Amino acid sequence: MCRFIQPRTEYFDFLNHLHNRYNRYLEDDYNKDTIAGIISRTYPFFWVITENNSSQIPAGFVYLENITGNNEKLHGAEITTCFHPDFWGDFPKYCAKIFLKQCFDKFGFQKIKAVVYPHNCRVKMLLKSAGFKKEALLKSETMKNGQLQDIEIYSVYKTDYEVKNEN
Repeated sequence: MCRFIQPRTEYFDFLNHLHNRYNRYLEDDYNKDTIAGIISRTYPFFWVITENNSSQIPAGFVYLENITGNNEKLHGAEITTCFHPDFWGDFPKYCAKIFLKQCFDKFGFQKIKAVVYPHNCRVKMLLKSAGFKKEALLKSETMKNGQLQDIEIYSVYKTDYEVKNEN
């Protein structure tokens, strides 16, 4: 139902538009990176999400950054994702489960975390449906639109994910 592919030139306009449209949910006052900068900084851990059919219409993007571990073993990473509104609903939930399985099984991560602004209820619901749990509230952690901004940290661990998906 969904695929994760490396970014290609034909997706750049879509990725740029999506990033610019939802930038207010993705970044704070200190990070004004472009989509090209994000792809460059996170490669090879940046993917375009498409439907798993021949059309390969882009639905969104996902990337991992702030990776901990080394060349022999990866431990943790911070996930960021963004979907076009035409794909909101069950599709992101399904993609999240597939992507996490890939993170844990293929790459060997032990922990995936997400940094979320407290008012971003849509993302928090998506994270909870994928097995993430709130670990922390960081008060006045950053600046957003010139105002102090709290940050919530959500995480999912490989061991918890495996148990949840066995049932």
